[in-house]
Amino acid sequence: MNNGLAKIARDGLWDNNPGLVQLLGLCPLLAVTGTLVNGLGLGLATLLVMMASNITVSLIRNLVRSEVRIAVYVLIIASYVTAVELAMQAYFYDLYKILGIFIPLIVTNCAIIGRAEAFASKTTPLNAATDGLFMGLGFTAVLVVLGGMRELIGMGTILAQAHIMFGEAARNITVQFSETHDVFLLAILPPGAFIGLGLMIAVKNVIDRRMAAKEILSQTQVVSSPSQA
Repeated sequence: MNNGLAKIARDGLWDNNPGLVQLLGLCPLLAVTGTLVNGLGLGLATLLVMMASNITVSLIRNLVRSEVRIAVYVLIIASYVTAVELAMQAYFYDLYKILGIFIPLIVTNCAIIGRAEAFASKTTPLNAATDGLFMGLGFTAVLVVLGGMRELIGMGTILAQAHIMFGEAARNITVQFSETHDVFLLAILPPGAFIGLGLMIAVKNVIDRRMAAKEILSQTQVVSSPSQA
């Protein structure tokens, strides 16, 4: 992967993560992350839509008049969301029923329309596809980590109801860590979602500050070394 694609990947996964940095798409992010499986399902659906819409917008970027570009982008996103929704109804119906209105609401996810307008409409299909892939992976990672954390603390399990996404073979892969009387129910309630996301953002900020401090220290040592010599 060349430096340009590597930077796009890093932006999507960490530096410009839609959920932790841009703080976009927070409504579904907070609403459906009661379990890891729910978060994974919505995250993958969002990833597919973001990647497909980015590629399409990049391919037609020179054909769309600037006056109607936003309407065209929304139409493209809505078309892919409809396709994903119908596929989920056909193959993952139980998961579709749980996610409910948040599947069609992917159309209004600011992260998707934002990337289409700010990035995909100004670059090549390869860069647009890479951006969609890693922005989607970054968003999915936040959903999965937040969902897993809330499920573990609030229910004492990991991978509860995994069969609704992975089939009957996964019905027994749920890991039970504690009994129901030992859990902290606030974690699976709406306030728990806000607290969990806040903690994740705080951890990321701490990591970023430590990395920045190490980089400054290493640059200082490099600059001071010749003068000492």
